[in-house]
Amino acid sequence: MHSVNVFASGRGYLTHAIAVAAIGFSGYALADNLETQLEALQDFQVIAHRGASGHAPEHSMEALQMAHDMGADYLELDIQLSADGVLVAIHDETVDRTTDGEGAVQDFDLAGLKALDAGSWFNDANPDRARQDFVGTEVVTLDEVIDRFGTQTRYYLETKSAERDPTLEAAMMEKLSDRGLIEAGAVVIQSFSQESLQKVQAINPDVPLIQLVWYYPESDDSDALVEWTGVTPGPESISDADFQSVREYAVGIGSNLAYQGNQVIDDDFVRQAQTNDLLVHIYTINAVPEMEQLMRWGVDGVFTNFPARLIRLVD
Repeated sequence: MHSVNVFASGRGYLTHAIAVAAIGFSGYALADNLETQLEALQDFQVIAHRGASGHAPEHSMEALQMAHDMGADYLELDIQLSADGVLVAIHDETVDRTTDGEGAVQDFDLAGLKALDAGSWFNDANPDRARQDFVGTEVVTLDEVIDRFGTQTRYYLETKSAERDPTLEAAMMEKLSDRGLIEAGAVVIQSFSQESLQKVQAINPDVPLIQLVWYYPESDDSDALVEWTGVTPGPESISDADFQSVREYAVGIGSNLAYQGNQVIDDDFVRQAQTNDLLVHIYTINAVPEMEQLMRWGVDGVFTNFPARLIRLVD
């Protein structure tokens, strides 16, 4: 974990979260591990967005290994199901952008996904960081990631495109339980879908959840902001009650900082969320000045494609 004095705020979310999470625990080990995780979340978290994806193809084992070696607090992955029910790490609903294939992720079985080249696109997009060994990079499964990094590493997993496959949450939670990640206090679940998070909560209320939000202008000729899924009003009109509604199932909120270069939240938004016992994690920040700004605001964590940049600021 990464601790910075500027983040000390005296708010009570941690005590509340531990008290709530402790209800119904089936064993002391689980209670202890979850309490340790929640305590760690009180400190600033460096969240490696799809691994160290500024240095290697996103979600690749190389990007995840780099982030792990850099010392990121969490490895962040987007999780979807293949056509044959395997949990895989890929962001888009289609394979078009990050592989040499075409079509919906959910139309490929695992063998089909593994046959794709998921690395050459990175070399084409980032010639200054291109490496020949990225060519032929494979799509990775959640099992493969856990095999590599184990239960001592923490994972920040998003239920991606959950509305397209209503079995995703159950399959993912079963996997995390079977592999010991929940018992180890090693996983946070995030989603833009409130319904998806509430499904996870119903399966296991002990797992920390983060409600993702995306704020943008309501129209081209309006300064009023709206939230993509409607889970909250725009930041200018958000109320304590709105934050409390999120707090009923989540320990935190994950927001964008800007839309097309224009800032959509400010330090008042951060303070108001924290006053309502919510952690605030901001995505996806790669420029040092923005990282420093968010640190001054006292956010609780930042997603970044360049974990080492952020780690240098907070250590």
